[in-house]
Amino acid sequence: MKIFLRWIIAIAILAAIFGGIFGYKFLVQMQGGGFGGGPRPANISATEVAAEQWRGQRTAVGSLSAVDQVAVSTEVAGIIKSINFTSGERVAAGDTLIELDNDVDQSELEGLNAQAELARIEFERAQNLLAESAISQSQFDEARARLDSATAAVRTQQARLRQKTIRAPFDGVLGIRDLSVGEFLAPGTNVVELRRLSPIYADFTLPERFTPDISRGQSVEVRTSAYDDVFTGTIAVIDTGITEDTRSISIRATLENANERLRPGMFARVTVLEPTSRDVLTIPRTAINFNTYGDFVLRINETEQGLVSERVQISTGEVRDGRVEVESGLEQGDRIVATGTVKVRPGQPVTIDETVSLDPAEVSGR
Repeated sequence: MKIFLRWIIAIAILAAIFGGIFGYKFLVQMQGGGFGGGPRPANISATEVAAEQWRGQRTAVGSLSAVDQVAVSTEVAGIIKSINFTSGERVAAGDTLIELDNDVDQSELEGLNAQAELARIEFERAQNLLAESAISQSQFDEARARLDSATAAVRTQQARLRQKTIRAPFDGVLGIRDLSVGEFLAPGTNVVELRRLSPIYADFTLPERFTPDISRGQSVEVRTSAYDDVFTGTIAVIDTGITEDTRSISIRATLENANERLRPGMFARVTVLEPTSRDVLTIPRTAINFNTYGDFVLRINETEQGLVSERVQISTGEVRDGRVEVESGLEQGDRIVATGTVKVRPGQPVTIDETVSLDPAEVSGR
């Protein structure tokens, strides 16, 4: 009796297991359209492979630098007598920035002027005496030498006095002041930063293989993290040599920067534009998937049973504004799955949902 009950229990358990398996398969088949009906169509949005003209370009990263930039410093030692600028002030070449105390130097100049005047009087007297043969030629030469020496001493002291006045070497905008009246400055002490902000340079590098594609006067576009705007300029200088450790060439472009929004030291994303355009096929970036064989898309084919997806391996090129260049694998006008690819399998029927729209930037490339 116990053996019989065990058999009954075992049969019931097996029946429950197999019943669950067959029931699940039946449910899946019914959800897919019944026996023999295949999987249910996936609801997707579609787009076509578009033909566009892209202007050739090379991209790089770099930084902005001032056309003229200097740390204004003092040539001589001295105590600050007056500060004639404020932080961030715009100055012109020759404007006085700082005056050092020059009382002692001024007094020395007055003494040297007196000596020079005496030497001049003695020289004129010597000229008259020489004309009357009252002195020798050597005595006259000594008088002239004393005059020349005194005059040179005056000029030297005048130059030393000029060094006590620190002036702006060129037009520009000053940085932050960090000095006070009465402070002692040693020779070579930095006084303030001075920069000319317009125009401004964009310095960057490109791999050496692109050297034949670049030339002076070529247009560039510069983008920064600070602004959404695109700033335009032209290549001004191409270095004469290649950097050996990186195998790259240094390039400098000039940007107008009339409103002075761009500042030296800013990070720059530079695009070098080639003079000609080329025909390309493009698709939205969202349509591309990846497997062990590389990039692929799901192409939509029309069959007797309706629209069916097909996996197609593609080769891709440049990426611009949400669109990707297709080098091989697709033709113009091919329809592909634009979104919803994760729920579509190759060979599965699809239904195009016209109510789903992509970001215009992804579709148009603008």
